[in-house]
Amino acid sequence: MNVRPDFSKNANHAETAPAFLSVWDMHSYYGESYIVQGISFNVHEGEILALLGRNGAGKTTTLRSIARLDDPQVNHGEIWLDHKPLHMMKSHEAAQVGLGLVPEDRSIIPGLTVEENLKLAQIVPPIGWSIDRLYDLFPRLGERRNQEGVTLSGGEQQMLSIARALARDIKVLLLDEPYEGLAPVIVDEIEKTLRHIKEQGMTTVIVEQNAVRALQLADRAVILDTGSIVFDGSAAEVLENEELRAEYLAI
Repeated sequence: MNVRPDFSKNANHAETAPAFLSVWDMHSYYGESYIVQGISFNVHEGEILALLGRNGAGKTTTLRSIARLDDPQVNHGEIWLDHKPLHMMKSHEAAQVGLGLVPEDRSIIPGLTVEENLKLAQIVPPIGWSIDRLYDLFPRLGERRNQEGVTLSGGEQQMLSIARALARDIKVLLLDEPYEGLAPVIVDEIEKTLRHIKEQGMTTVIVEQNAVRALQLADRAVILDTGSIVFDGSAAEVLENEELRAEYLAI
């Protein structure tokens, strides 16, 4: 009889450093569908965590649950950000304490220019990310500041969506499929930006089907399989473990 490989030896392992974002025993549902089945993991300040798994593993549901969106429904568990209980908050309250979700559809606001999209999101006065600083980070957006946001290319819309999240001076950036449909040269540009904001202290959780690119960017990885964590450890370990990649990531 074949025995399923156990890659969970590091899962939910208590780290010596304090967690900045902590998910504990989270259960999430879409209606009657039980999607996230009691997962726990930590993200440390300034870290990039890749949240990986096959389609349907529960990755996007996990991000949306952390962001406290109305769907899915979180029926049990706790979520903490910098000692604040996100699990007791609505989505707008979670955003106010520093959580920023960049959804897969980017959600650019029609009828507004690039700059109007940014100004609408920006806290006043800005603490860390002024409009000019965002244009330094994304020069293409500066060049197109007066262009309607929805008319930008896919890569430029992704840049705008990330910049709009940063404009709120967030503490944690949640990225859902940021490379989807983008040319490799644009992915390179976005990765360079994510590395730069990491150097500025940003904490990031990235869900991405291009697992190799995500692992090359990340410090650590959490792998989900049918709503449960099967691996929690270093991104380098996943890259080096062919059996693990084949079993859970099909790469």
